[in-house]
Amino acid sequence: MGLLEILLIGIGLAMDAFAVAICKGLSKQNLKIKDILLIATCFGSFQAIMPTIGYFLGIGFENIVLAIDHWITFGLLTFIGAGMIKEAFSNDEEENKDLSFKTIFILGLATSIDALAVRDHICILRC
Repeated sequence: MGLLEILLIGIGLAMDAFAVAICKGLSKQNLKIKDILLIATCFGSFQAIMPTIGYFLGIGFENIVLAIDHWITFGLLTFIGAGMIKEAFSNDEEENKDLSFKTIFILGLATSIDALAVRDHICILRC
């Protein structure tokens, strides 16, 4: 795999985190430098750490997960889809302008979960 492919995978993995970070930053009018640094550090750190964790988890559990990977994917997508359907029928309109450490931490984690699987995607492209 060449540098171009790795660069494109990295950009693709970072797009959701970038979009959420921009939206969180734009949701508050008087953004302080502390908030900017918190958002950038949290999202950037998770985008760097998660592929590394995924790589080592992939090496360790490859033989176990390969047999049931399609069922894991099915379960996760079903769970996410059910949540989206439930939210679509909900009448709750919420505006979240919270820039607390806890909120940014959870958003950073949530937007970088897909980077855990990057090892498998690279292996598929290489094979």
